[in-house]
Amino acid sequence: MRTSRSAAAARGGQGARPQGPPPLLVACALGIERFALRGGDRSGTSAPAVVLRTGMGPRAASDAVSHALRDGSVAARAPVVATGFCAGLVPGMLPGDVVVAESARGHLPGAPDVACSDNGPLLRALKERGVTVHTGLLRGSDHVVRGAERAGLRAAGAVAVDMESAATLEAATRDGGRPVAAVRVIVDAPEHELVRIGTLRGGMSAFRVLRSILPVFFEWHRSLQLPRR
Repeated sequence: MRTSRSAAAARGGQGARPQGPPPLLVACALGIERFALRGGDRSGTSAPAVVLRTGMGPRAASDAVSHALRDGSVAARAPVVATGFCAGLVPGMLPGDVVVAESARGHLPGAPDVACSDNGPLLRALKERGVTVHTGLLRGSDHVVRGAERAGLRAAGAVAVDMESAATLEAATRDGGRPVAAVRVIVDAPEHELVRIGTLRGGMSAFRVLRSILPVFFEWHRSLQLPRR
């Protein structure tokens, strides 16, 4: 299936849906992340979902999510999950651990925090699956963060960093309140830095965990008790 950064590609094959809760928008940046999510377990749920590949970086994420929410591809009140891989900042983190953001903050000076206030069902579902979960501030960046810069973000209170989550959630909440979450799988950490995703054992561990947690997003979606369309 051809992947596009536009929401038009994401809505392919949806057609008319029966009346029900607004569909879930799951946003990721990389082709390998989308591949993991599209191959995840959807059994036992009929909840509609759109997996949107935004492209890398905060600008691409913001543009893609804004377009999806503006052009009718996704319902006006649809909840949004930002997901994919991230870099852990806390010593002791391992590839395959999961970060559930309490809030996300972009990379620009003065960027506001976007709160993720409906995390209880996510945390319970992840722990039931035996996943190691970390919570806290998820920082945004416009480049790959390493070394001293990573340590600086940790000193400023962040537990993990990625390039798209904060921009995704900012775009999702720009037109008013909607449920948002950021759930990221650690692909490298202070003691486990990777050169390229997918070439080392840590990358494969993160891929398998990302693929396995898709049902958690559907459980979160069901827990929100959203109004029917």
